[in-house]
Amino acid sequence: MDLEVRHLQLVAAVAETGSLTRAGDRLHLTQSALSHQLRGIESRLGAALFLRVGKRLVLTPAGERLLVSARDILGRLAEAEHDIRRMGKEHAGVLRLTTECYTCYHWLPPLLMRYRRTFPRVEVRIDVEATRRPIEMLLAGKIDLAIMSSTVADRRLVSRKVFEDELVLVAAPHHRFAQQPHVRLAELRDETLFIYPPRDESRVLQDVLLPAGISPRIEEVQLTEAITELVKAGLGVAVLARWAVQPLVESGALLARPLTARGLRRQWRAVMPKDLARVDYVTAFIDLLEKHAPTVRSGKAPRLVSARA
Repeated sequence: MDLEVRHLQLVAAVAETGSLTRAGDRLHLTQSALSHQLRGIESRLGAALFLRVGKRLVLTPAGERLLVSARDILGRLAEAEHDIRRMGKEHAGVLRLTTECYTCYHWLPPLLMRYRRTFPRVEVRIDVEATRRPIEMLLAGKIDLAIMSSTVADRRLVSRKVFEDELVLVAAPHHRFAQQPHVRLAELRDETLFIYPPRDESRVLQDVLLPAGISPRIEEVQLTEAITELVKAGLGVAVLARWAVQPLVESGALLARPLTARGLRRQWRAVMPKDLARVDYVTAFIDLLEKHAPTVRSGKAPRLVSARA
């Protein structure tokens, strides 16, 4: 594209003042500099934009056409600058976020309500489609913040630890695991294990069970609610976050046992582009997440698992 904003400003200034000298005063440029720019524009476009009539420069038909666009574009730019400056002063903006696990969307709404009370002018947009590829979407500029348990090594992104959770084996109350304090990996060989699809993204399967030589029967189920109903019916077991199933465990609908004697833990992080790590309404959201996200307290030494259940 041959035209730049400065060219549009030049055309508008000359059209309104009728003189390169007066236009130069408005734009803080010399007459010779403006004359050089004007000749350059006309050369690029292949058409004269002004004619000299006496001591005044008047628009040609081509110049009139360009002036219409120049005023529209410059007006829109001025409006955008005004809005952006106002957003900065009023802590306004848009925060686009996603999580790496669908179950996180269960506890996000109450947290978002707290956030909205502090930043009422920040629009929070949750991108569920980005759940399976948060890094890709962050680097593409499609989202601003991802809540993740996977390790992030890309130097264009920064991360901050926000909370840790525990993955537990859930089964029907009458299951044989009810008599045990924890479940050994080898005991899953003869079980049907419900996981979220696709199986190659299940970190419990890929990073814990398969490396240990454990290959249970796998059933892929999209929704947490469907998984828990299948488990309650005694059709299999699942490995889920303790906070996600705690109400069902407390009601007696499910039993939960640590997976291995030490248990499995995940460290969750807020991941974002470096520039956003300094934006106040982004850091405020992370502060709130760190304070109110689900946590599990236990005296056992944690074992960190970069895993999606």
